[in-house]
Amino acid sequence: MQPITFDGQPLAIEDIVALASRQAGAELGRAPEFQARIQAGADFVTRLLAEDGVIYGVTTGYGDSCTVAVPPALVAELPHHLYTYHGIGAGTLLTPEQTRAVLGARLASLCQGLSGVSLDLLRQIETLLKHDILPLIPSEGSVGASGDLTPLSYLAAVLCGEREVSVNGETLPAARALRAAGAAPLRLRPKEGLAIMNGTAVMTGLACLAFARADYLAKLATRITAMNVVASAGNAHHFDVTLFAAKPHAGQQRVAERLRADLASDTPSRNDHRLQDRYSLRCAPHVIGVLEDALPWLRSLIENELNSANDNPLIDPVEERVLHGGHFYGGHIAMAMDTLKTAVANIADLLDRQLALLVDAR
Repeated sequence: MQPITFDGQPLAIEDIVALASRQAGAELGRAPEFQARIQAGADFVTRLLAEDGVIYGVTTGYGDSCTVAVPPALVAELPHHLYTYHGIGAGTLLTPEQTRAVLGARLASLCQGLSGVSLDLLRQIETLLKHDILPLIPSEGSVGASGDLTPLSYLAAVLCGEREVSVNGETLPAARALRAAGAAPLRLRPKEGLAIMNGTAVMTGLACLAFARADYLAKLATRITAMNVVASAGNAHHFDVTLFAAKPHAGQQRVAERLRADLASDTPSRNDHRLQDRYSLRCAPHVIGVLEDALPWLRSLIENELNSANDNPLIDPVEERVLHGGHFYGGHIAMAMDTLKTAVANIADLLDRQLALLVDAR
């Protein structure tokens, strides 16, 4: 397998899909500049704590408890209490493909170098991907657009040798699987529990997979439409280039172009039996074209999220600042998936109507 390098450089949706399907492996960047940037963030956090600095979720409580100071003697324990507290997931487990996508999305974010985590943490996630040690992550329990806290707690726990994993389809204790891979459980540093959990890796990883399926669906639905036009002796000229130049949505035009290629016809642009086919055939480019036109916009939202530092607070190792904000908010991914859901549902309805036309010509 060709490795995908995680070093803070932009990744594409296709990289996460390839990683999820095991068509590609994962490799942490080896460049000294990348590793120095990661180490600088971790060192700054250590130095700030030694100077009695205040960092949300590190020396304070969480949420409304941000005004509650954590005693210095308990700072090291806080990350472990955090993932333990959130280990309340429910529902079916994420599939192996989905879990790899989640690991890839989290590693991509942490490799931006703004999360204050150590190289050891990144190497531990790399180990999980290299040896296909997959945390068993329940699919329900996240607070949604405010960060994937509950599902990502299962990743944090596994990195520390707790909870269970799947290896080649076998469920094992995480500590045992790590030992078999030559790795030891981590002891999370003060910022690292929050850095792993307070982000959008689950929604983003799943969004990458959904995007790839939708992209394939647009092409498949176009081919099925062509088959149905042939099967119903339909009019191949509903997809005329001049016709679609009059309403020039680019995605709609691409669908019509594919249909013209599949239905190449030298017959006159009329149909002796029916001037106009049913909506489900004649309007297929208009329906499928909505998805085609949405995909570039959806890609930009998903890939921006994938290549972002999306935990809170962020650690700027260059200017040595702690930046408190809300990058865990997953509204862009939520909007993208709601849009995708609507477009895909319309295509499902289109194909249902095409099937009905085949079995009942009335």
